[in-house]
Amino acid sequence: MTRRVASVNGGTPFKDVAEVLVNHEVSAAPVVDGEGHVIGMVSEADLLRKEQFRERYHREGYRPPLRTRLRERVGRKGAPAERRARGDTARDLMTRPAITVKPHADVVTAARLMSEHGIKRLPVVDDDGVLEGIVSRHDLLTVFARTDDAIAREVRDDVVEGPLWARPPAVRVSVSDGVVTLSGRVARTTDARIAVGMTGRVNGVVDVVDELECEDAHGGGTCDEGA
Repeated sequence: MTRRVASVNGGTPFKDVAEVLVNHEVSAAPVVDGEGHVIGMVSEADLLRKEQFRERYHREGYRPPLRTRLRERVGRKGAPAERRARGDTARDLMTRPAITVKPHADVVTAARLMSEHGIKRLPVVDDDGVLEGIVSRHDLLTVFARTDDAIAREVRDDVVEGPLWARPPAVRVSVSDGVVTLSGRVARTTDARIAVGMTGRVNGVVDVVDELECEDAHGGGTCDEGA
């Protein structure tokens, strides 16, 4: 996450909110109260409602498309879009409640929250809801910039030689462009499945190629032939 966060308070005027987003080159900013608790998020889309509902000609009576109105209705709480378009402060404009994440949350949780709610940035808050930082889609993508050596080292240390096994299996680990290949021999088909599954959970892994052989397979062959 990024700890230096461009945030605003509920009373921040419209133009000042716009300046914060433009000057910091961000698409959204947390809205916080006097104690730093996150009370909402204000985004470029929230500000652009001012233009969206601006009357182009006398008695235009603009109304958003049905799809947009339905999305607003089933989405997060907040004043109706037209009312927010008339807002003058961050509190009037913001979407609430803010979708947040805790500092100890994993990348999978953050990615799923972003996808579920269609957002690009997640405020990171402590147990009291106080702002600690922010995580963006770009931040999440950095896990795929991990080197192959770093990924291989974590797979060996945490999966192959980890506390799960009473006796570490004879598994070889190789990584190329984030794709991990597991080869060697394990005792049971279930051991192979566990090793492949745990490897896939390591940050930065693009895919897992299973070349393991299992002692309980017919003829000691590949694991998918096991009983």
